[in-house]
This record gives sequence, C-alpha cells and structure tokens, in this order.
Amino acid sequence: MSVVDLVNAEPSTAGGKAAPLAELTRAGLNVPAGFVVPATTYRAATTALDLGELAADRAEEARSRILGSRLPEAVVDEVSRALERMTAGAPTDYVAVRSSSSTEDNREASGAGQHDSFLAVRGAEQVCQAILRCWASMWTERAVAYRARHTEKDPVAVDMAVLVQRFVDASVSGIMFTGTTSVIEASWGIGEGIVAGHITPDSWRVGESGISERRPGLKTERTDRHDGRLVTRPIAPGEQETLCLSDRQVLRLHALGEEVSAILGGPRDIEWAITDDARWILQARPVTAPVPAPTEPPPATVTDSATLTGEPASPGVASGPVRLVRGPSDFPTFKRGDVLVCRHTDPAWTPLFTMASAVVTETGGVLSHAAIVAREVEIPAVLAVPRATEFLTPSSAVTVNGDTGDVSM
Repeated sequence: MSVVDLVNAEPSTAGGKAAPLAELTRAGLNVPAGFVVPATTYRAATTALDLGELAADRAEEARSRILGSRLPEAVVDEVSRALERMTAGAPTDYVAVRSSSSTEDNREASGAGQHDSFLAVRGAEQVCQAILRCWASMWTERAVAYRARHTEKDPVAVDMAVLVQRFVDASVSGIMFTGTTSVIEASWGIGEGIVAGHITPDSWRVGESGISERRPGLKTERTDRHDGRLVTRPIAPGEQETLCLSDRQVLRLHALGEEVSAILGGPRDIEWAITDDARWILQARPVTAPVPAPTEPPPATVTDSATLTGEPASPGVASGPVRLVRGPSDFPTFKRGDVLVCRHTDPAWTPLFTMASAVVTETGGVLSHAAIVAREVEIPAVLAVPRATEFLTPSSAVTVNGDTGDVSM
C-alpha cells in the first residue's frame, strides 16, 4: 500500500516522527488524525531516478530530480482517498504535511529542523506536491551535513516517510522536554516561531512538588492561519506581558508529558498545541541532550558594558571572534572558530554550527531547534540576549559561557 492510516503505521517504514505518534494514537492519546506515506513508497517512487548513484556532494542534483518528478498515479489516487477520509467532519480541510525520515527523531539524533514540513496545505494536488518537497528536503546541504555528523548511515542511503495530519489551529502552542524536571515553553498561536527561535517564549519548570519556575518571554508576534496562509502579526503590549498558560494548564501539560514518556519509554521532546481546552500532541521524539539547569538571576539582561546575559541553552565555555550573520549571504565570511552572533538562526544555518565555537542569538528558547542542535554538536549557546547584534562588535573576541548565560567582551 502507498498510504497507511496513522494508527496502523509501522516503525520500520513510518520514520522517526510518525512512528511514536502512531503508538500514542493506539494508546488513546489526543493526536491529530492522519496517514503516512511510508518509506517503501519513497523507495518505489524514486527507483527510476537513480538516486543511489549520487554521492553526498551531488545532493542538489538529487533534489532537482525529485522536484522534477511526479508521484505515480496510483499513489496520487490513494493520497486523494485518504485525504477525503481524514478531513471528513474536521473543522477545516487544511492539513500539515511533515517529513518523517528514518534518520530523525531518534535517540542518537533529533534532526531538529533539518527536513521540511508544510502547514495549512489544502487539496490533493497541494498535498502531493508537498510530499515531493518533503522527500527532496533530505537532500539539502544542511540535511546531508547533519547526517554525516550524527548518524552512522551512509548520508545517501536514507529513506523518507511523510506524515499527513489534520491541521491544528492553535490558540497556544509550544514544546515540552520531560524528565526529572519538565521544561515547558509556549507562546500564542501556531508554534513555528518557537521551534525556529524567532521569538523568546514564556517558560516554566515543573517537578514533583509542582511549578518551580515561571519566566515571561518576549512574545512580540504570533502566527495564525488565515485561509491558506500563515500570517504573522504583532502582539498587543498587554498580551506580550501576560503568561500564555495558566498554572492549571501547565500542570495538565506536565501530566500529559509524564503519560507520553511512560508509554514511549524515557524523556521526550514533545511539541503540543491547545485549541479551546483540547491538548494535542504533534511530536514526541526522544530527548537527545538535556536542557541546562536554570540560572539566577533571571537572564535576558545587559549586566554591564563588558558582559551581556541571556538564556544558557547549551553548556560549555568557548572564546572566539564575533561573526555577525544576518542571512545566507554572510555564510562565506564565516570561519572555523568564529562565534556565531545573529538575531535568530534558521535550520539552513546548521552547517555553521559545525564550524562555530559558540552561538549567541537575540531571541529563542532552550527548546528551539538552534538550542537542540548546539547541544548535539557540543558547542556553548546563549540565546535571548537583548541587542546582541548591536553590542557585540564584529571580529572582537568574546567568551561565551553556556552554563551561566554570560557573554563577556
């Protein structure tokens, strides 16, 4: 079969993202309805493209071959029928189309942000095109470089399943790391800005005795679906300063995280969303690197003219020259050992993490993609440093302390 209902998806062919969600669905937890285009369909559909003959340094050619192809008609027909079944009776017929590679969301490597997903997709034609784009995202420079560093598999010998689910129009969404203490980050609207590090979310820490810490973030904007577009708009000052979750909601999320961890076995990196009073599980991968312990006093301040303070997101201490990066056009100027300083990172910037001695950003939380990848490559990271790109002078030497959140000039 070219398509399998999520509840019936098998770990061997569903990929790292879909397989745990299938298990949670079978356990009766609240996971958006969906179906999986398994890795076997990817292999069958791409056989004629001769991708196996391409070395890792010819990844762009592989991308071009996939994007220039079409799904077999039999696959298109199955996707169309599955889409009709899945959206029947749903609040909307918009869906999320998400990558689920055999090399992501596992205990050795999260693959955080390395493959593409597409939100607010509508209709069989758009879904089929998004499936091809998910397949092609295995062949971006960042994904190939990440696999080469984090997995023992040949960077070329990988498979991609694709997960299609009902789209959740979230009023609040976020990420939760479970463990001895749960760390929860959240903001208004759809959670893409949180995972991408574009905003500094509200955060909580919860242990056996209850909530041990609450920190308001810098929630300057929110993203919501308007018809087929995701629209980002400013948040009113009053909402910026208000925690987006009540204590009751935080404790209920913590309890849900404990249940997910018990079912799947071990600490989990969970993406979640809230609509009205329903809590939805969107992701539940293993935690690959723990979150650093909190610091006192609260970060995100400028302490003096020589030291900036932010959120300690990846442990360790490193020094190097500041390299301001505003986008891909600045990549050629980046040198091994530089301290990457930017407003926020993007998954396409992952190759820089393997060259950088440390990372400093102006926005983001400790559960964002940038923080997770920094911990995996074992470089210090300090996020949510106010006006870092203004205060840190290009080529000047700084020391980044990912244990305390200090950036010293």
